Amino acid sequence: MNRRKFIKSGSLFFAAGTLSSFDFPDAPTYEFNDKVEGPVILSTWIHGLEANRAAWNVLAKGGSALDATVAGAMHTESDLTNRSVGIGGRPDRAGHVTLDACVMDGDGRSGSVGFLEGIAHPAAVAKAVMEKTPHAMLVGAGAKQFALDHGFETIKTPIPEVKKDYLAWKKENKDLFKPPKINHENHDTIGLIARDAKGNFGGTCTTSGWAYKMPGRLGDSPIIGAGLFVDNEVGAATATGLGEAIIRVAGSAIVVELMRIGMKPSEACKEVVLRIIRKNKDLTGLQCGFIAMDKEGNVGGFSVYNGFNFALKSSLRDEMVDADFDRKW
Repeated sequence: MNRRKFIKSGSLFFAAGTLSSFDFPDAPTYEFNDKVEGPVILSTWIHGLEANRAAWNVLAKGGSALDATVAGAMHTESDLTNRSVGIGGRPDRAGHVTLDACVMDGDGRSGSVGFLEGIAHPAAVAKAVMEKTPHAMLVGAGAKQFALDHGFETIKTPIPEVKKDYLAWKKENKDLFKPPKINHENHDTIGLIARDAKGNFGGTCTTSGWAYKMPGRLGDSPIIGAGLFVDNEVGAATATGLGEAIIRVAGSAIVVELMRIGMKPSEACKEVVLRIIRKNKDLTGLQCGFIAMDKEGNVGGFSVYNGFNFALKSSLRDEMVDADFDRKW
């Protein structure tokens, strides 16, 4: 199967009816020809390969999509070499590594934690918030106390290598508001979405956030509807990149809603990327990417700039896929 094959069409047909309430001045006119049968998991960036394999151990045993994505996220959170997720993440300007995560099940339940420090697996804590509290989000000291009360593993951060880099940055960096370069080394998140053997969807998003961010900053990763959105009636989507831009368009929720009215995943991802482009005058370093899957098994992704890829795993496939991008850039 040629994952990069696009089928041109003169117009888009939407079975859901009229689109008069939507503004699609740059609506895409292609269909991404990639469909996956059975259980499948997608995750952002190259470290998604290993995350997917950890998640597949759950899916292969008949486990739920949500549990699979949390397992995959926890694998990445434990990776000491990863500088934008988990224990190996970079700190904020004050030298504190603060972690954000959210989970969402296909039935609409969700949980989130933000500005969480000293806890090994924020993704698992987010799931516990969903399952054990009446709330959707806990942040800061309250999130940490909740994690401690429920016996979650603690960590000490930043790790020595990261602290060394931070001290050098603090000494040399004068432009505190310089946008990050979002690439394979600094991608601000890992997002995972899956469909299990029962056809249910689940997703997890986890990050240590923008390196050297202002203390207290939250990006899109812990925000349901921005970094992640899941609905068994439609499918799932997750985001990566500059969180501020993704939050401002409710990125992942809009991707799912566009799939609801008939767009294929890649089409929906592209439309939201185009909205981000239209709403930001300066796109320097502003990389954002989305991946999505629908209930028919179609999968896809799209980003502002070239270089964004995602990992795909099913019973027959275990590979990286290069997402398409806006070719004006």
